[in-house]
Amino acid sequence: MPKFSYQAINEKGKAISDVVEADSIEMANNIILARGYIPTGVISKGDVTPALSWTGIKERLTPVRTPELILFTKQFRTMLRSGVSIMKLLQVLEDQTDNLVLKKIIFSMSQDIKEGASLHDAFAKHPKTFSNLYCGMVRAGEASEALPDILDRMIYILEHENKIKSDIKSALQYPIIVISFLCMAFFVLLTFVIPKFVNIFMSAGLELPIPTKICMLMYHFMVNYWYMLAGGLLAIGVGLSFYLRTAQGKFIRDAFLMKLPILGPLFVKSAMSRFASIFSILQSSGVPVLDSMKILSGTIGNTAVSREFDKIFEQLEEGRGISKPLESAKYFTPIVINMVAVGEESGNLDEMLKEVADHYDVELEYAMKKLTDSIGPLLTIGLAAVVGFFALAIFLPMWDLVGIVK
Repeated sequence: MPKFSYQAINEKGKAISDVVEADSIEMANNIILARGYIPTGVISKGDVTPALSWTGIKERLTPVRTPELILFTKQFRTMLRSGVSIMKLLQVLEDQTDNLVLKKIIFSMSQDIKEGASLHDAFAKHPKTFSNLYCGMVRAGEASEALPDILDRMIYILEHENKIKSDIKSALQYPIIVISFLCMAFFVLLTFVIPKFVNIFMSAGLELPIPTKICMLMYHFMVNYWYMLAGGLLAIGVGLSFYLRTAQGKFIRDAFLMKLPILGPLFVKSAMSRFASIFSILQSSGVPVLDSMKILSGTIGNTAVSREFDKIFEQLEEGRGISKPLESAKYFTPIVINMVAVGEESGNLDEMLKEVADHYDVELEYAMKKLTDSIGPLLTIGLAAVVGFFALAIFLPMWDLVGIVK
């Protein structure tokens, strides 16, 4: 039977190493876990390279997706509400998860808590998986000793935003497919079909019409300067990719998207829905307004709106309330400002914000349906324009050729 060397953490938190006999790496891991140890590395004694070398590659290929994070949060909440200790809870979650990245994160969190770190600090060490909002909610739950209830609200936010993203992807899937095939058809017609007809027209001594001349100019440019075109598009793509990762690039992108004629209102409504739903939950969880604004600034998902938070933060510190500073900020709609003002006066800010979130959820769903319904006619018009252009480029000289033949 093959032998495997392993390193593990025992029940006292100390690193140990030993050898185990097993048929496979999976069985070796199960044997180590059965002994009460947490394996950190398993190496086949017959291999030169670590047996888990493929694990490192898979970790980079399998990030923690939103559905996996939702499932993790639900399991965490359920076991916590059942009275399971944090260490036992994390051990169970580590054993049950299939995602290697999340498994490694849970193990790291267990070690941090063993060393005396708080639950919030353990979550905060993994910002790529747990957002500022997630960590802020955990901290609020620890402080109020109502972590299961806070996690209930966190699950709502995760599921709500995952649904919005799924709806947007579904709405854009059809136009992306149609535009991709349209570009392919454009390329084939321009490089293979049009030139063959043009050779016939030129041999007959016909004067080419303007649409055909435009097609030939594009064809010659693609044939003679394709490397410049490909290099230019690649340079623009790479440059934009790097620029849009910067703070200024994200700000310009988000501000531009919110000013677009058709899509702009959609992005504004999405930002307002996110702002109202998160702010409502933070307020009902007992998070102070200033801390809520800091969390919202980092989790609103829109750099242009985040900068408005930075502008009004000084006014909030001066105790001017929330509705007045929001009036001087961009993008915040009158309904948001008015409902926040009513909530401040009545002392039911979280309830008013929840109503705003529900309102914009309905508005967003309606806007998405309206956008989806309008995409079909717009694509039809675009398709008709492209087909009509190429039809003119071919049939205008074809009619002249038929006249010559007659």
